[in-house]
Amino acid sequence: MRQGVAAHRWMMTAVNKPMIRSDFVAAAGAGEVVVAVAGCGVCHTDLGYLYDGVRTNHSLDLTLGHEISGRVVSCGLGAQEWMGEAVIIPAVMPCGECDACLRGRPNICRKQKMPGNDIHGGFATHIVVPTKGLCRVDEARLAKVGLTLADLSVVADAVTTPYQAVTRAGVSPGSVVIVNGVGGVGGYCAQISKAFGATVVAIDVDSQKLDAVARHGAALALNARDFDAKTLKAKINDFCKAQNLPVSEWTIFECSGTAAGQMTAFSLLNYGATLCIVGFTMDRVEIRLSNLMAFDARALGNWGCPPELYPAALDLVLDGKINLVDFVEQHPLDDINDVFDQVHAHKIARRAILVP
Repeated sequence: MRQGVAAHRWMMTAVNKPMIRSDFVAAAGAGEVVVAVAGCGVCHTDLGYLYDGVRTNHSLDLTLGHEISGRVVSCGLGAQEWMGEAVIIPAVMPCGECDACLRGRPNICRKQKMPGNDIHGGFATHIVVPTKGLCRVDEARLAKVGLTLADLSVVADAVTTPYQAVTRAGVSPGSVVIVNGVGGVGGYCAQISKAFGATVVAIDVDSQKLDAVARHGAALALNARDFDAKTLKAKINDFCKAQNLPVSEWTIFECSGTAAGQMTAFSLLNYGATLCIVGFTMDRVEIRLSNLMAFDARALGNWGCPPELYPAALDLVLDGKINLVDFVEQHPLDDINDVFDQVHAHKIARRAILVP
């Protein structure tokens, strides 16, 4: 039985790409639920779609937004157990049935669905999604750490994406982790790495972001504007020697999503290093790939996060090991155009969450 809920979307259109309000009926099919959106985070990827010509898989018109938390208000056939549950919707939802999924590679599932890319996203009052992969939220624990369900929207990407990257890279106690770009995703990458027992070095060009991450995980914070690549690497090396930390096998997370940031991250390779590309840019960079060979280093891509890792990432938030409060701010969804412009112009330092 399909149950409909009156709702609204704010859509990107093919003509001049404005965000517009649109009435629709959200109806859950078999194995699906309707989620009343509590909050949806504004991601760098959303800006790419709107301003930089990054193509969406779904043809326009399309509702953007893939960092979504909310409450199930309607259920389709076979999904009644979810009624009333507070949930986080995965930013990438693998099918769970294809060869890649069955071999433990859900990130490369070609049938995956991403809200705001493959299907309508979370800049809306309601969204229809499959139940597969939904992450339940323990609201009693949520209240204890002073967070709202809307705040948890950023877990769907800004927290879980670096969580997967840190896990795949093998970060552990004693590791030296360098996070290049400590905005939304990078700031959480630093906190997660610290929670995994690493010593964290943060790099950015924004002193405000560096100050914030220094209070929440980074043992050393460096402004890339103050150093050339060679001096920056030497500065980190000297810090490691002084702290009796490894001067090889660093784990480097490139989270800035800029060409300059990618070049900086690559320049920090040392013997046995692991370079993890987490941020995205359409820009091209010129690097010497032979450095990977010479240093016996490795480079890892990182797309989203498998839904099965969400509960563990959420636990870090609910246990107080990841601070969200100081890194997010809520805005009314009606102000979406203004918020997008401000985020694009770097006038909002925290992760903006749009609340219907």
